[in-house]
Amino acid sequence: MNQRNRGKTSSDHQDFAPKWHPVFTQAVNDFCYLLSRDYATPSVLSIVGNRYRLNKRQRNAISRIVASEQAVLQRQAKVCEASTLKDQVVAIDGFNLLIWLESALSGAYIFKGRDGVYRDISSVHGSYKSVRQTENAIYLVGRSLQALGVQSVQWYFDQPVSNSGKLKTRLLEISREAGFNWEATLAFNPDQVLAQSAAIVISSDGWILDHCQRWFNLNAYLLEEGLLEAQVIVV
Repeated sequence: MNQRNRGKTSSDHQDFAPKWHPVFTQAVNDFCYLLSRDYATPSVLSIVGNRYRLNKRQRNAISRIVASEQAVLQRQAKVCEASTLKDQVVAIDGFNLLIWLESALSGAYIFKGRDGVYRDISSVHGSYKSVRQTENAIYLVGRSLQALGVQSVQWYFDQPVSNSGKLKTRLLEISREAGFNWEATLAFNPDQVLAQSAAIVISSDGWILDHCQRWFNLNAYLLEEGLLEAQVIVV
């Protein structure tokens, strides 16, 4: 069995301790204020990070929380309620969702964004390796979407990422074994595919949420319906 976990480091209990939460709240408020006035994200991250003396991992976290006022309104205008998923086609940002779930199941910190989306601070840099929580994450998605009555699911994975083919193969094996109506595609630019899809998109990627036609906040649904337990930080 694969014994690796996803996303948690030994310093996280210090970097994200409760004493930091008021600082993060101030930093995020400042960050969102400047974003809403069209300041560039990299510049704002540097200004806010320096002001509040945040380290690299803390800066990464607040960058996942923030959103401009305009982005929040636009994203919420396109979000679908769980009840509307019945008999619908769903398109999933594959690595985005699986890595988030693996992180949550591994006990890594999860951060609630100002747009209502829960995000992690893990990432894949050219190569994906499954962890001990990978298959549990896949089954959790399958059972949850099946219970919501979706018609079919199309997963999209980044083709250039190493081991994406192996993950696709295993995901489809699980789909056949469990009776999930799934397809999986390797794409060079899944973000663009999802942005143009007529299906209901599942992703926590801000750019995709800004450009897609409609989306479902599966991360929030799993946490708020008690289907998934995680260490969540809300600031």
